[in-house]
Amino acid sequence: MPSSPRPLRRARVGIAAVFAVHGAVAGTFASRIPALQGADHLSAGQLGLALVMPALGASLAMPLAGRITHRLGSKAALRLLLALWCLALVPPAVAPGLPSLCLALAVYGAAAGMADVTMNAIGVEVESRMGRAIMSGLHGMWSFGGLVAAAGGALAARQHLGPRPHLLLAAVVLLAIGQLACTRVLDVRPEPEAEAPPRFPLPPRSAVVIGLVGFCAVFAEGAGMDWSGVYLRDVTHAAPGMAAMAYTAFACTMAVARLAGDAVVRRLGPVRAVRAGGAVAAAGGVLVVAATGPAVAIPGFALIGIGIAVVVPLAFAAAGHAGPNPSQAIAGVATVTYTSGLVAPAIVGSVAQGSSLRVSFALVTALVAVLVLAAGALRSGAGAAGGVDQARAQERTGV
Repeated sequence: MPSSPRPLRRARVGIAAVFAVHGAVAGTFASRIPALQGADHLSAGQLGLALVMPALGASLAMPLAGRITHRLGSKAALRLLLALWCLALVPPAVAPGLPSLCLALAVYGAAAGMADVTMNAIGVEVESRMGRAIMSGLHGMWSFGGLVAAAGGALAARQHLGPRPHLLLAAVVLLAIGQLACTRVLDVRPEPEAEAPPRFPLPPRSAVVIGLVGFCAVFAEGAGMDWSGVYLRDVTHAAPGMAAMAYTAFACTMAVARLAGDAVVRRLGPVRAVRAGGAVAAAGGVLVVAATGPAVAIPGFALIGIGIAVVVPLAFAAAGHAGPNPSQAIAGVATVTYTSGLVAPAIVGSVAQGSSLRVSFALVTALVAVLVLAAGALRSGAGAAGGVDQARAQERTGV
């Protein structure tokens, strides 16, 4: 374990790179959703059904992450799970129809969720040892990776590169980068006498409360990731390349806000930061709903990205510092928040099928406005989320 600032900085760089790779996989897939929909001739309702499957797979598999980490250690577990996540881009690319696409996306989500829990637990451990908040910045790297990958997806769409060769190439490249990044992360192992966690532990009550705040943000994030390109194409009649830029704007502003989020949280505190973010996201939602062209809708998606940026990092940080088992607490929060990802695509697609995508995003706007009222649930984790106790960090690291 690192016992001086230099190894800690190395560990932070490593886990930040892992977050970026994880985000790049998600961004690559999200940027090609409109093309995959067209290739498989899916309706809005069918696409909504398919997009339920990643969150379903993640929700079922995430509780297993703690047991895998206990058995293998954090570094080996992360290398395995991140590799599975990168390679999970391949099955959706070659799925010939809706049933096989749903199965492929369930596997995709399972790999995503387990890698997500493991890397967040390692991030919380690095934050504890460093003695200052870094989780928003780590999630900023996730968004940065998504941004770069989404920009690549927009370029691929403009060059008329099909989604299948694009996703296959991205899987290989991101696999190599991810394995290199994992060589720098902490290798946290349980005490020899520690009991293995249960295979499917129930989330603690505190994780459920914190997770409900993340639920609203993840609903908006899932809607923005999965439906922004479709919204621009179908509602504002944007060209394919411009439609792909909707997610790019969303990911770009989220990345910038998260990279700056640690300083903002230290200044405002977690509760006020989430309340301000909810107000900004709601304003962006109003722009999206009112938009008649891409020039208004894209800034709207950008504001949603800014507004929800720090919510999930704060939820994970608060959960990870709340008890002796960060992986279990984070898995609990992640399960609750991913449930939002589970229902969001189906609700957005169903509402769009029954009325319109404008009405779907009116619902998204209402949920992010709830953050203004619900932010107080993070108050109990404010100290952990806003900054880790320095004395505790010094005791654990020997610095």
